[in-house]
Amino acid sequence: QVQLVESGGALAQAGGSLRLSCVASGSIFSINTMAWYRQAPGKQRELVALVTSGGSTNYADSVKGRFTISRDNAKNTVYLQMNSLKPEDTAVYYCNVDLILLNIPRRSNYWGQGTQVTVSS
Repeated sequence: QVQLVESGGALAQAGGSLRLSCVASGSIFSINTMAWYRQAPGKQRELVALVTSGGSTNYADSVKGRFTISRDNAKNTVYLQMNSLKPEDTAVYYCNVDLILLNIPRRSNYWGQGTQVTVSS
């Protein structure tokens, strides 16, 4: 019923920038919180940043001042602008969306398939 398609992952050099995108499609009535998580090899998945339907944002301490999350409600899209990349940012980045479907009047949560970000030193 819902698809999340991520793009933008790539190999980057330390100090460089990347922009991730995630588009939600399907039988969507409304989207609440949109977020980015990441999982590095051997580590647990962690929240990177989130943006609420009202535009409030929250960031992991490790990315504050370097990453910016934003959303385009008309396009059901969330972005993650990543600047001043560090090797420790290397991970698979996952989009996560909390939404309400057209035919199911309750909140549902969906994950994207993940996109690889690799930062070389």
